[in-house]
Amino acid sequence: MTALEKINQDITAAMKAKDEIRLSTLRMMKTALKKEELEREKGQTLSEAEAVKILQSLLKQRRDSIEQFTKGGRQELADKEAAEMKIIEEYLPAALDEAALGNIVEATIAEMGAASSQPLGPPQMGLVMKAVMAKLAGQTVDGKVVSALVKSKLGG
Repeated sequence: MTALEKINQDITAAMKAKDEIRLSTLRMMKTALKKEELEREKGQTLSEAEAVKILQSLLKQRRDSIEQFTKGGRQELADKEAAEMKIIEEYLPAALDEAALGNIVEATIAEMGAASSQPLGPPQMGLVMKAVMAKLAGQTVDGKVVSALVKSKLGG
């Protein structure tokens, strides 16, 4: 079952349960997926990896909104965004924990350090980030967490 099919089923269930926040979030997710599908050539559907990428961008938008609403003193809107985040996360693969991310970052730094004639440090953070994010493609990770881990491992 594709992500879009599952969302359609869950929209029906949310309507029956009269769960407004879930219903509006599922509709927003469906719209984002359908919009991307319509922008493609006729007959091409989204792959699961592409659907995950779109849902991850929706999740990132919610994170940013929560931060902005909290700074602006609009806690009720931040709470609404947090509820939407939880619903979107149900449709994404489980996120890696910080220990697993740390291991991937360390392994990437070791690989890049072995290939480099000089030790890696804070100036090479962009290169390391690019390599780490390439390894984590298709997984649910927060770029800010990865960035903090890379910075700490490089001694920045």
